[in-house]
Amino acid sequence: MGLGVHGGGLGVARFLADRGALVTVTDLRGPELLQPSLDALAGLPIRFVLGRHDESDFRAADLVVRNPGVPRESRFLQIARAAGATIEMEMTLFFRLCPGPILGITGTKGKTTTTLLAAAMLREQFADTVVAGNLRVSALEALPRIGARTPVVLELSSWQLEGLGEAGLSPRYACVTNLSPDHLDRYGSMAAYGEAKKQIFLWQGPDGVVVLNHDDPIVAAWAAEAPGQVRWFGSYAGTRYDDAGIWQDGALLIARDEVPLPGRHNLANVAAAAALAGAFGAEAARIRAAVRGFGGVEHRLELVRELAGVRYVNDTAATAPEAAIAALHSFSQPIVLIAGGADKNLPFEGFARAIAESAKAVVLLEGSATPKLQSALAAAAPATPLLGPYGDFAAAIAAARGQAAPGEIVLLAPGCASFGMFRNEFHRGEEFRRIVGQL
Repeated sequence: MGLGVHGGGLGVARFLADRGALVTVTDLRGPELLQPSLDALAGLPIRFVLGRHDESDFRAADLVVRNPGVPRESRFLQIARAAGATIEMEMTLFFRLCPGPILGITGTKGKTTTTLLAAAMLREQFADTVVAGNLRVSALEALPRIGARTPVVLELSSWQLEGLGEAGLSPRYACVTNLSPDHLDRYGSMAAYGEAKKQIFLWQGPDGVVVLNHDDPIVAAWAAEAPGQVRWFGSYAGTRYDDAGIWQDGALLIARDEVPLPGRHNLANVAAAAALAGAFGAEAARIRAAVRGFGGVEHRLELVRELAGVRYVNDTAATAPEAAIAALHSFSQPIVLIAGGADKNLPFEGFARAIAESAKAVVLLEGSATPKLQSALAAAAPATPLLGPYGDFAAAIAAARGQAAPGEIVLLAPGCASFGMFRNEFHRGEEFRRIVGQL
């Protein structure tokens, strides 16, 4: 239920069809939006119901696998439950079938970078390490290469964790990077959003390990609920970071100038990953080597190009104000910011204050959240030039280019979701790379 375009629905459909299940894929979107996913499943014995859901399919199903984006309260899931069907997600199936130890990472910001860093650290020591999850990589399709000792590093979204919590499943090793307002259009409150995130450790046994952010008061308070061992990262406790670098067990693990990622928030990501990898048994020398060789993550403070002395940086994954603030704080050079987009019911006052401090101009993209951002900017940054909003991305990028001088940065850090102008945030980032590449 919900094929999607990020790979998760693809992986579970292919996995089940390959094992002889009679698979129906149903999605409210039509074939024109799902064509890449449909092409990837071509030739498999799968029945497709697109542009709608049929109640009869849910009444007849033995097993319904819901996409993380499908609300638990869906009327069709209620029909399936009433008919006796089992409700799963790709991730719950994977947890039940995975023979190796699972390390899960969640949080509002930094979870992708932390996941890939932790995987790189482990791969230095355990060459067969697998990385998957909320990364457009199907975990189920990795099963054939996972043995009893293969570390499996998963990025887990709040939506995936909802399903794991319902099934009473947590990874043996868990990490929470931080918690700040996001997805409040789905959850309605920070308490409900936090409850979803907590599922990453609530179902651990006494041998479980959870790495928590000591600097985040909400996350730090969760230590009292941990069934297993708690390890820390932050500015003052556990694996800690400061202007000198990352420290572990009282010794300098890696110097700041050896960390190839910009921004103080990335020091926190390195510390979180090092704490998690260390809990699993990764040696300090292996952790250090992985950090030194880490090339960054696409769509996250990704340097796309330098043109006429101006650097163009893609941080399309900054879909919430707090993430965009971290992006603004990552550079000392003057910034021309491209921001705005679809609303997730998040506040923009802090984002507007950060813009007033760090941006020389703002280019706005059209979207349901953009008027709210404009109002916040009028109050907090009345002297900052605003251009747009633009419904044409190329025109917005051209406007940003016109504001930037040599030595400055054009930064795509929208602080908003992408829906409306783009299929998703990755499409937004890919279009930014394409258009900037043609300048």
